[in-house]
Amino acid sequence: MAIPSVRRSNHQTSSSKEPEKSNFLPLGTKRIAAWVAEITLVVTSGLIPFGMGVYANSRSDLDRVPLNPVLVVTERAIAQPLALPISYGTRNVAWPTNFLWTVALLAPLTVSGWQLYLLAKTGSTIPKRWFGVRVVNDKGAPPGFAAVLLREGIGRWTVPMSIAYLVWRYSLLFPNLSAFTGLVALLWLAEGMGLPSKHEPRRALHDRLAGTYTIDANLPFTPPVLPSSDQASLTQDSEQAIALEYVDRLNLWGRMRQNPSLPLFGVALLSMVAVLGTLVATQVYIQTQETKREADQGKRQQFLTLEKQLTPNSTASDEERRSAILAMGTLNNPQAMEFLVSLLAKETNPILLDTIQQALVSIGPEAIPDLKRMNQFLAGEINANSNSPQDAEMRQTKLHINQRAINKILAVYSSRINSLDLSRTQLGQSGTGNSSNFNLVLNNVDLSGINFKFANLNSASFKSSRFRGAGEDGRWDTYDDSIADLSGAQIKQANLTDANLSRVLMIGTDLRRATLNRANLSNARLVGAKLGSAQLVGADLRGAVLENASLTGADLGEAKLNEANLYAASLSRVIAIGTQLSFANLTKTNWLGSDLSGAYLDRANLSDANLSATRLTGAILRSAQMSNTNLRNADLSLADLRGANLTGADFQGAILAPSKQDPADQFVQTPALGAQSAVVQGVDFTQVKNLDPKQLAYICTQGGIHPRCP
Repeated sequence: MAIPSVRRSNHQTSSSKEPEKSNFLPLGTKRIAAWVAEITLVVTSGLIPFGMGVYANSRSDLDRVPLNPVLVVTERAIAQPLALPISYGTRNVAWPTNFLWTVALLAPLTVSGWQLYLLAKTGSTIPKRWFGVRVVNDKGAPPGFAAVLLREGIGRWTVPMSIAYLVWRYSLLFPNLSAFTGLVALLWLAEGMGLPSKHEPRRALHDRLAGTYTIDANLPFTPPVLPSSDQASLTQDSEQAIALEYVDRLNLWGRMRQNPSLPLFGVALLSMVAVLGTLVATQVYIQTQETKREADQGKRQQFLTLEKQLTPNSTASDEERRSAILAMGTLNNPQAMEFLVSLLAKETNPILLDTIQQALVSIGPEAIPDLKRMNQFLAGEINANSNSPQDAEMRQTKLHINQRAINKILAVYSSRINSLDLSRTQLGQSGTGNSSNFNLVLNNVDLSGINFKFANLNSASFKSSRFRGAGEDGRWDTYDDSIADLSGAQIKQANLTDANLSRVLMIGTDLRRATLNRANLSNARLVGAKLGSAQLVGADLRGAVLENASLTGADLGEAKLNEANLYAASLSRVIAIGTQLSFANLTKTNWLGSDLSGAYLDRANLSDANLSATRLTGAILRSAQMSNTNLRNADLSLADLRGANLTGADFQGAILAPSKQDPADQFVQTPALGAQSAVVQGVDFTQVKNLDPKQLAYICTQGGIHPRCP
């Protein structure tokens, strides 16, 4: 006997009167099209404000502010599970960008919430209405909030995404994002297709999980058909009720309602397992703590015995004291470490001092926190200037001994120190330059992940050392890279030749007169850093952020600064011969009196930059943005300006005609005969300021564009 169908609500009836523009499409095609439209709405709501923010950030006339902390946290939260390279440290952006990117973050959440609300209350989102698709429960009514959250949050997103991520993360496909995207797409497709059932049509997993049905909004909803053997025994009056009861049995919640003893049994079983587990865990914990207490008690007894031999009034010989110090270094006891650090600051016997340092080195990085506290105490006493010269010299000597102990531990345990905190530690030269001055030497050492914030590292040697590691996954540029933090540190006159400082935080760091030749500083954060008179010959600064940094008098010869951000940086009297600055952001930079001979500045942004009295002989300025650039008295002979935007540039006193070749400038190749005319050929000088007759004559004869050219 046929089962009466459950008629749709008034809402469904009315919706059937709407234009049926997609009736010719199969239901599966409609579902996919509606889902793609929903995703497109969500993505577009975020991409539009994000793109506007990118445009605002490219404007040089907008003030810069630190990136919103919420955006920084969100960026890292997204990058971490996907092994994406993240921007370490807070970067500056244009002030509208902060607002627009925050909107780009919130808009997709708002649109998604709005779509879920419509789905719960009406059974359709706007795209589903366009394509005539509706989601209903087993009664033919809108599913409600609980079912929608279960359907979308768990069934459609969490299950396929989790499976895809686990397969991707722990396979050879990691960290290939294209492979992850492909896995997600395949699982979404499989989940949406669902599995065929004996008694009902194919149904998606998210619909089965939530007890919902995705139907054609233009057709009546009919509950699943019962097997023919069951139908034969039904009467006309009970057919409808049993059909709905059968629908209930198709989902987990229906089965639980019909078998109330099943959840009770499950709860009882879980309770018993939890109780037994708690008892076992408690017993194991008690036994472990008891064993630990016994071990600690034994160490305390050993410590007290050894301490008696090291007291000032002890009658122990130097050899016995040395043995006691070495034995104390093996105790792995906090009291022992603290005692050895204090003894290091009190002892005057050179032999015993060496033994104490040896014991602290055997303890390893665990001794660093106590050594750091003593280091800061001694440095504070010296800076107080309340001691006599003799006391100051004595404390200075004690500080040097402390610094040597830290130096030895860092050198020996370079593979185990990536999480050490040495912030505000005095590890650089101090005092009045006496012969016993300490020099930190950590050449070719792995220092990745160490916190050196506001530490004193003046005159230290870090040749070929690494301040950045690949992290646990062994892959570079992923979320778990161990990056040192040198923000605010004093590193004046330090030697960082060939050091790896890629992506390292050096915000406000003082690197004046430091040697950074051939150092890898790519993508490093040097916002507000002081690099006056620093040596950066051949250094790699590609993608580095040097906003508001000071490089006055620095040597940037042959350095790579492609795509670097030097917004408002001070670069007066810089030597940048042959330096690569292609695509760099040089907005509002000050190059007064610098030498940029042969530099590559193609497509660089030099808007509002000060290049007065700058030597740009042979520089490549093709397609550079030079609006409102100050070029007064600059030497542009043989410079290639083709394609450059010179709107508002000031050329008062600028040299355009090629001068006689200087024998000392062998790196600047004199162009072949006739090549001079290509330097400004096709360049528009219409809106350039302060051109004199000689400059104008040169522009006109060499193919430049100006209204006064004949």
